Amino acid sequence: MFQETQPLAERLRPTKLDELVGQEHLTGETGILRKTISSGTVPSMVLWGPPGVGKTTIANIIANEVKQPFKTLSAISAGVKEVREVINQTRPGVKTILFIDEIHRFNKSQQDALLGAVEKGRITLIGATTENPSFEVNAALLSRCQVYTLNSLRKEDLLKLIDHACLVDEKLKSKEITLKETDVLFKLSGGDARKILNIFELVVDAVNDDKVTVLDQLVMDTVQQKVPVYDKKGEMHYDIISAFIKSLRGSDPNAAVYYLARMIEGGEDVKFIARRMVILASEDIGNANPTALVIATNTFQAVSMIGYPESRIILSQCATYLASSPKSNAAYMAINKAQQTVRQTGDLPVPMAIRNAPTKLMKDMDYGKGYKYAHDHAGNFVAMDFLPEEINNTKFYDPGKNPREEEMRKRLRAMWKEKYGY
Repeated sequence: MFQETQPLAERLRPTKLDELVGQEHLTGETGILRKTISSGTVPSMVLWGPPGVGKTTIANIIANEVKQPFKTLSAISAGVKEVREVINQTRPGVKTILFIDEIHRFNKSQQDALLGAVEKGRITLIGATTENPSFEVNAALLSRCQVYTLNSLRKEDLLKLIDHACLVDEKLKSKEITLKETDVLFKLSGGDARKILNIFELVVDAVNDDKVTVLDQLVMDTVQQKVPVYDKKGEMHYDIISAFIKSLRGSDPNAAVYYLARMIEGGEDVKFIARRMVILASEDIGNANPTALVIATNTFQAVSMIGYPESRIILSQCATYLASSPKSNAAYMAINKAQQTVRQTGDLPVPMAIRNAPTKLMKDMDYGKGYKYAHDHAGNFVAMDFLPEEINNTKFYDPGKNPREEEMRKRLRAMWKEKYGY
């Protein structure tokens, strides 16, 4: 018998990786999570992705597969006390998996309470978050975890979920269900598996007949709400922030402030909006206008203190400034090229002349020998080889074609034309 008290999404929650829909990059035959589970050695991890894509399900599957004690906490209701209680319940030599949903809601002290137990191996932490862990999880804790990114479910994934539900769920199997239209169902779900299954069940229940034809209007009438203008937890969240950033990058302040208004009206987190503008100020404006980063950073600090409704004005000022600013991605491209070179060439030796020589032994080994102090020379510059010998003449930074960076190029050319070709 099916349990009518349980929502459809809960009744169909997968218990094995093979039953999970989506996330093939992690759970497929060559996926890292499948390999990890097969090895029986599960590292602490953070599962990052939008709502309803399988974060909690994956945590449960891992616990079932590796046969370890499993504890769950929600960061919404749990605090340091609850964390310590779980840690104190662990047994020596038996690692416990602790799943924390919405771990980004834990403050620093709550996250710090996990550090010792993770480090000593008393618990394997699995955290779930919809927010970028680089910003929301303490660096010390994050360094002890693997971060796995989960993707929004595609339409074919959502259809597969519904088809599976109709085939295996005892309640749905008793009816003849035809999916004639699905657009509204997909839009309302926002790529959230839990949401689409529960909406689907509501729709089926609303039809007092053994035959159910799913139409867009039926779904709308059942749910009794319009497709949201902005759903900060669904697919629209990612579409609107993408449009906002592309409008800023494309120097259109009118489009930028429109999409900003969409997010504000939808109740989007002010810090999320401001944080994205800080990133854009360096990635897309950079040295074409260094003041952009100053304004974006100050905007983030200001809205963190003030909040809505007044923050809308500060966000608008910053957005229109960034959109109207000259653009350059030269700094962004420089670090990309430098990182690629590091990955390809490994740990190349630093030239002896610019190595640190804090001890006599290191000085005797010629550390720092031949270093020329720039301020002892005309124009505070003297030509030296600063890069490792193997990549000596590699140019990473190529100034953009804008007035400020053209001035920088002119200065660099005067110093480094022969070496880097400026």
